[in-house]
Amino acid sequence: MTNEETEGSLLLDEQLCFALYAAQRAVTAAYRPLLEELGLTYPQYLVLLVLWERGETTVKELASALRLDYGTVSPLLKRLEGAGLVRRERAAHDERTVLIAPTGPAEELRERAARVPGALLAATGLEAAEAARLRGELWQLARRAEAAAERAR
Repeated sequence: MTNEETEGSLLLDEQLCFALYAAQRAVTAAYRPLLEELGLTYPQYLVLLVLWERGETTVKELASALRLDYGTVSPLLKRLEGAGLVRRERAAHDERTVLIAPTGPAEELRERAARVPGALLAATGLEAAEAARLRGELWQLARRAEAAAERAR
């Protein structure tokens, strides 16, 4: 084995992290025109996906589902609330807990948003089976990387 094989390459295009970063940016860019038709940014779309799936949820649960911290989620929710797509209210049983729920207009938007996943596949030329395989591999990588990060703490 050569030194490069044991230590790893320092070439940019051979970095797993850079390939993921480039792919994420490209996929987000491909989503942009689809989401602009809905009046949403990509992060706002992700918030609504969680709410459409779960219904009313806490900010803490929402942040956990999105793998974001509260400070990142809070401004997103504020903008979505300003657009009339979510409502925020304190839980009656615990004033410290903030509940988030989609509004009627958000539920109406859901019908139009249902076309986005298929449109993205068509735009990228991915077959559904190929997308499913990639998604499975990426989730497996995420689990492994989270475990490695936890071990490093």
